[in-house]
Amino acid sequence: MMDFQGLNILLLEGYGRQILPYLRAFKALGCKTTVICNAKVDVGYVSRFADHKILGVCDTERYEESERCVCDIIKNGNYDVVVPMGDFAATILANNKEELSKYAKIAVNDKERFLQALNKQQVMQVCMENGIPCPKTLPRVSKVEQLDLSQLVFPLVVKPEADCGARGFHCFKTMEELLAFAEGQDLSGMVLQEYIPQSDRNMSCGLFIDPDGTVKSAYTYISRRWYPIKGGTGTFNQLIDRPDMVEMCEKLAKLMGLTGTLGFDFVDDLRDGTPKLLEINPRVLACAKIGFEAGLDQARQLLEMAYGEPVTAMETSGKPVNIRMSQIDVLWFLKSPDRFRAQPSWFSCKNTKDQTFSWDDPLPWFAFLLRGLGRFGKETKARE
Repeated sequence: MMDFQGLNILLLEGYGRQILPYLRAFKALGCKTTVICNAKVDVGYVSRFADHKILGVCDTERYEESERCVCDIIKNGNYDVVVPMGDFAATILANNKEELSKYAKIAVNDKERFLQALNKQQVMQVCMENGIPCPKTLPRVSKVEQLDLSQLVFPLVVKPEADCGARGFHCFKTMEELLAFAEGQDLSGMVLQEYIPQSDRNMSCGLFIDPDGTVKSAYTYISRRWYPIKGGTGTFNQLIDRPDMVEMCEKLAKLMGLTGTLGFDFVDDLRDGTPKLLEINPRVLACAKIGFEAGLDQARQLLEMAYGEPVTAMETSGKPVNIRMSQIDVLWFLKSPDRFRAQPSWFSCKNTKDQTFSWDDPLPWFAFLLRGLGRFGKETKARE
């Protein structure tokens, strides 16, 4: 087994809550970590497990500036491995992987495969062609007049081909509503698909796949609560055992030639009891902490693959694990009519860890709260 002591790891998007378990895991392996942050209130900036912090630009609203900043840091630094935390940084790395690989090992899939996985329209097409359960999705069109009306089933969802969360999500109950929205609009960058009724069974699957296409670790979890209530980020996630979902994800990853750390989002269709795949996240999942708490060290697996070592196979401990994003879970409690009927109870802390708080690293919790307060209005409006 390779000793990773002393490796210099660069992690991008220091504002992402998923960076915290990776910082801790790399530290346990003896690595030195550097985090690119946008502000001093980023969780990665205040974490005691980050050895070095760079105040740079990695901002979703400033792509070109972010790309220049990230590429310059990698080229002028002395980093062994570069790890993205979200779609934005992963996109920058994928677009520049050939050049940046001269300076460090880049932990992202090659550009063509990465961009295909990020595109919901293409993912749905692969699923429908290969019998992987997913919402029925219409062929891409640029104008609403090009739609085959015989294929339309309402309610109908319209959402961006490449975006995360519920931003840009629209649901139409009638043809009239759809036409009023789509008249004169270019729909070529949108996905049109059937709406699967919302339930309390939004689920995700995290995999680590080695270069041979073999799953080396897998975990599945269900979001019991989320905010905004009409469709948003999971605020209380619960580890579950769903080998059927793992099997679907493994099949899709092999069909698309994807390796490394991957996340898959599902909704459980209560009409037929089948989990339907919604999208692929070709990078670290936002709730990666639940996998680490379940005993999976995907940071080690990432380094093993980067250095051509056999990737260690890992299994979850079997113990119950819940991960709570307490700052936003409070908003769920204030807004939800089910606040006193939630299962598990909103007041229960059994087998529950906080997403950003730990006694040996408490400051990220406060940083996440402060950053969230600054972005709350904008994020809520975008998602709704």
